Amino acid sequence: MEYLLSAEKPNGCIFCSATANGPKGLEESLVLSTRQHSFVIMNRYPYAHGHIMVVPRKHVSKLSILSSDERCCLFDLTADSQKALEETLGCQGMNMGMNLGKCGGAGIADHIHVHLVPRWEGDTNFMPLIADVRVMPEHLHNTYKTLQAGFGALSK
Repeated sequence: MEYLLSAEKPNGCIFCSATANGPKGLEESLVLSTRQHSFVIMNRYPYAHGHIMVVPRKHVSKLSILSSDERCCLFDLTADSQKALEETLGCQGMNMGMNLGKCGGAGIADHIHVHLVPRWEGDTNFMPLIADVRVMPEHLHNTYKTLQAGFGALSK
């Protein structure tokens, strides 16, 4: 919520800039895998451990604007990412979703993306209720390094 409600946000689209600096900037941007039309990026403000997003390279606000090839790439990479999360983190379930448009809950409404949120039995607790805090089991950059092993083979 801190990011969503903050008055100052980065200039431009965070998704478009994530891959703009080529291979050298991928780790800094938390990009795990790239393909011709889509890429996988970690959420800097995760709902849960291992929360990632699959993003089309084309800056669009609606699925219908993507070509058939671009949609196929987006959802093929989403399916491959689900498998990589299960194998790398050993999650027992997963939430998957898209928030389309500002009224649909999208924090970044101009560039569609698919959220994948790994889940484990008993992974929620009282902290968000009483302290407005989520407890993550490891630092974001350590999770990135863990996930790199499972996602490296997904790039084509």
